[in-house]
Amino acid sequence: MMQPTQKTRPVRRLMSLVAAAAGASLLLTGCVNNEAASSGEGAGASQEAKIEVSKSETASALVPEDVRSSGVLKVGTDATYAPNQYAGTDGQPVGWEVELVEAVAAKLDLKVEWSKLGFDQIIPQVTGGTLNMGSSSFSDTLERQKSVDFVDFYSAGLQFVRGADEDPLPESLCGLTIGAQATTTSDDYLKAASEECSKEGKEPIQILKKDGQDEATNDVVLGNTPYMLADSPIAQNSVKVAGDSVALEGDVFDAAPYGLVLAKDSEMTEAVRVAMQELMDDGTYTKILEKWGVEDGAFTEAKVNSVTE
Repeated sequence: MMQPTQKTRPVRRLMSLVAAAAGASLLLTGCVNNEAASSGEGAGASQEAKIEVSKSETASALVPEDVRSSGVLKVGTDATYAPNQYAGTDGQPVGWEVELVEAVAAKLDLKVEWSKLGFDQIIPQVTGGTLNMGSSSFSDTLERQKSVDFVDFYSAGLQFVRGADEDPLPESLCGLTIGAQATTTSDDYLKAASEECSKEGKEPIQILKKDGQDEATNDVVLGNTPYMLADSPIAQNSVKVAGDSVALEGDVFDAAPYGLVLAKDSEMTEAVRVAMQELMDDGTYTKILEKWGVEDGAFTEAKVNSVTE
């Protein structure tokens, strides 16, 4: 979930996303329970057969002995972020990032054990040793690098969404009411912008924070919030599944890398990096992104802590 960088808004080519029925059910009913939201009709790309991935002798040899002997990769995710990660019809996480993590685990000869958690709970559980990894559209940021390491694998940006009957966003956000998921970088961006408003003697932004992205999206669809800020894949997916209820507002801006979260200086970091790189090199990575329609943000190289300023 994106980290604000500068006030400028560089244009990036928009991603073409596959609609997720989880989001459709949520947006049409007003339900904010992940499992109920995903119990509607088909789940688009998630219904297709998963791409077969074979063990990598090189990557699996780098897995620490305690993890290798358990045969399990414990991963935390906030499954409210369609199409990246959300709860499927059986309540288990699905999405393109979920499928990518499971491909990494296959390379490592491990089976993923998913834990559905609040976004702000994941990094503490990685640093505390309860989880081996966090996968929840985390943006690699210098602040987060103080406590964890990232294997960066994808580029996304921020984008606004507005209710279909709302006026386009004015040049200044001061005094507006805008929704976002709490503790994400959308929230951080809005807080920083609001502080600038106050410094200039203008009305601050009224940020309506929700614990889950599904709730924040629901507010816009139901007309409770005029505008929302979210990661670009999520913003664009919300428009695809909600139809005429909402519209994209402006271009994608503040592009930054998504990274898988691992304990600081952990041996697992290099194992995951090598596995991810092999997926990129053998074409599996591209196949997964194309399957979900999110290939525009693809990387060609998996890097550790690539954000340096």
